Amino acid sequence: MINIQRTLYTAHTYTTGGREGIGRSDDGRLDLKLSPPGAPGTGTNPEQLFAVCWSACFLGSLRHACNARKIGFPATAGVNAQVDLIHAEQGFFLQARLVVSLPDIDADIALQLIEAAHQNCPYSKATRTNIDVSITLA
Repeated sequence: MINIQRTLYTAHTYTTGGREGIGRSDDGRLDLKLSPPGAPGTGTNPEQLFAVCWSACFLGSLRHACNARKIGFPATAGVNAQVDLIHAEQGFFLQARLVVSLPDIDADIALQLIEAAHQNCPYSKATRTNIDVSITLA
C-alpha cells in the first residue's frame, strides 16, 4: 500500500458511448470525440490517448532525472510511443514501446536517465508487470 502524503491533482472526466462516444473534463479543457482504432472519420481512441499521456509523463520524469543529476534537459527531447491493442485467447490486452530521443546526451548517460525515468514515471509504475513494455534509446 502507498502511504499518500498529499494528492497533487485529481482529473475529473465523464465519457459516454464507449469507443464511439465523447469524453469531456469537468473544467472544459478536454472535449473530444472517440472512435474505434482504424475506423474512418474523426475522433481519437483510448490507445492514442494513453500513448500521448504516457509519453508526456515520461518526458516529465526524464526532465526530473536530468535535473537531479544537474544535466541540461534537451529542448528537442521526445518520446515516440506506440501502444498496441491485442486480442488473444485470454481476451484483450495492451503492449507498448517507448523510443526515447535525448539528443546531445551520451548514450550511456541517456540509458541511465531512461531507467531512472521509468522507475519514477507514474504511468510506468502503473503498467509495470501488467503489460509488455519495451523502452529503448533512439
